[in-house]
Amino acid sequence: MSDTAPVAPDHPPVTDWVHDFDHTDPRWTEDPFPIWDELRNECPVVHTKRFHGVYLPTTYQAVKEIAYDTEHFSSRRVIVRDERPELSKNAAPPITSDPPEHKPAKQLLLPPFTPDAMKKLEPRVRAICNELIDEFIQDGKCDAAARYTKHVPVRAIAHMLGIPEKDGDLFIKWIHQILELSIKDESILRQAVGEMTAYFAGHIEERKKQPTDDLISTLMNAKDKNGQPLDDTHVLGSLRLLLIAGIDTTWSAIGSSLWHLAKTPADRDRLIAEPELLPTAIEELLRAYSPVTMAREVIKETEIAGCPIKPGNMVLLSFPAANRDPAMFPDADKVVIDRKENRHAAFGLGIHRCVGSNLARMEMTVAIEEWLKRIPEFRLDPAGQVTWSEGTVRGPRQLPMLFGKPG
Repeated sequence: MSDTAPVAPDHPPVTDWVHDFDHTDPRWTEDPFPIWDELRNECPVVHTKRFHGVYLPTTYQAVKEIAYDTEHFSSRRVIVRDERPELSKNAAPPITSDPPEHKPAKQLLLPPFTPDAMKKLEPRVRAICNELIDEFIQDGKCDAAARYTKHVPVRAIAHMLGIPEKDGDLFIKWIHQILELSIKDESILRQAVGEMTAYFAGHIEERKKQPTDDLISTLMNAKDKNGQPLDDTHVLGSLRLLLIAGIDTTWSAIGSSLWHLAKTPADRDRLIAEPELLPTAIEELLRAYSPVTMAREVIKETEIAGCPIKPGNMVLLSFPAANRDPAMFPDADKVVIDRKENRHAAFGLGIHRCVGSNLARMEMTVAIEEWLKRIPEFRLDPAGQVTWSEGTVRGPRQLPMLFGKPG
């Protein structure tokens, strides 16, 4: 009996990436970079009939054009799935909002994520990192994904929302279900969204009786463009967005960064010797290992990079592929931690550029700073295996490390 799971009949292995790509294929999950290079050399925008029809732009220019074009491309669906479930209003504003609703929904979320707000949050994030490291540093090894990278943003966003940090395992389960498992099984999506909605509805009810000083109360007190309080569905949608977008993306970025430093000791040693280089290195790690691919739905016929784009299809908007485009970045396939000019698209382009980019940068910086201070010598454990997440957000899910010099 085979020890590997059978391939679902509607997801046979890809044999021709140019005409039949699949972002859930194991080879894409393991190492997408050569695939993007092949596609970019062939055609700036490719198409697959899988997932009811999807386009994939692989050049920076094509990704940028689509990201800025809200007339032909809608954000109401932001994940490519086997099925396209009916959409609820306020699914996850502002990320699922189109103009004119998008701007007021986004403006509500900007104040809690300013650089000044992040400075106030930074001591708590630093403490979280050290609490986590304390739990495994004496072991001489750890799975950095399971013990460190995923818990930093989980606990930080819980702290901001005013919900128990100990509920983190629930959040991680919902994220895995929504961003990975439900791509091929819509019932898992319904279950996870239902559980998450019930969880946050309970917290909203508590705050109606006893207001608090946290992000949930901030949203509950916010007014819409007509000066009216937001209805509960909008608050719930934004809370679902903050939990999902605020965790998996940053956890993946921190994990990819530690993975790179574990296998590139020269870069690791340089950051320890030149800590002032870290902000520049963070931007390069974001460019080289961008975690987030979004989606758009084609709503009007158009043309991108000479390729006709038809309504009824989805677009896999790969910011990671754009960030590896040699037409935009010299030595695009190399990680250059002191890269001077770096207009990467890791946080998106256009109106949907990430609200939480200040938070993500701060968490990445603090998480890597504290790790390098406490564990300056580390490497991948050859007895273990690094595994990567499937689908929309890419980052290490198992990251076995050994501490100290090899010997």
